Amino acid sequence: MSLKGFSQSDFDVFHIDGLEARMEAIQTQIQPKFKAFGDILAEELAVLVGNEMYLHIARHARRKVNPPNDTWMAIAHDKRGYKKHPHFQLGLFDDHLFIWFALIYEAPNKKAIANSLMTNSNLIMELPDDYVISLDHMKKDATPIGEKNESDIIAALERLRDVKKAEFLVGRHLKPNQSLVQDGQALLNLTKETYEQLLPIYQLTMSQS
Repeated sequence: MSLKGFSQSDFDVFHIDGLEARMEAIQTQIQPKFKAFGDILAEELAVLVGNEMYLHIARHARRKVNPPNDTWMAIAHDKRGYKKHPHFQLGLFDDHLFIWFALIYEAPNKKAIANSLMTNSNLIMELPDDYVISLDHMKKDATPIGEKNESDIIAALERLRDVKKAEFLVGRHLKPNQSLVQDGQALLNLTKETYEQLLPIYQLTMSQS
């Protein structure tokens, strides 16, 4: 069976009013695609990192009133969860698809991780110019690496170290109308490539976990 990419109707899910209706669309339209992509990507990452990697699909279980503005799958080494660990993501807002290496606020050892990343900031600076950095996984905003100098990167990592709620995500954003977003195999290949290019950062952060 061919791998299905994401169509405009998947991005339009986030314009559906009401928690129940939007969640039903996420569960029926988007999550099966996450499962198909995630099963392949988790296996690929397991080979690259040398240990089991597990797929987690966001359930948005804490939401009782407001529907989610985005949704994602995550891959991490812990079968029980991903939020406390460095992990990889693939997900959607209404206006873009994101492919991330992510350190979010729940990671307990951000200080050691941030210090290590500051010492090895070249791993971030040497990523391709089409990569972007986000400091909050809840927001759409992201800045191209090509627009940041090393002092900007260090400042973001100092914030990660010093601010309890600080986050650091690096990866790629794609527009819904880009042909490879809708082409499942092409999107899979780009996501694999992105994860491979982010792997040195992941491995460095895992050594501090």
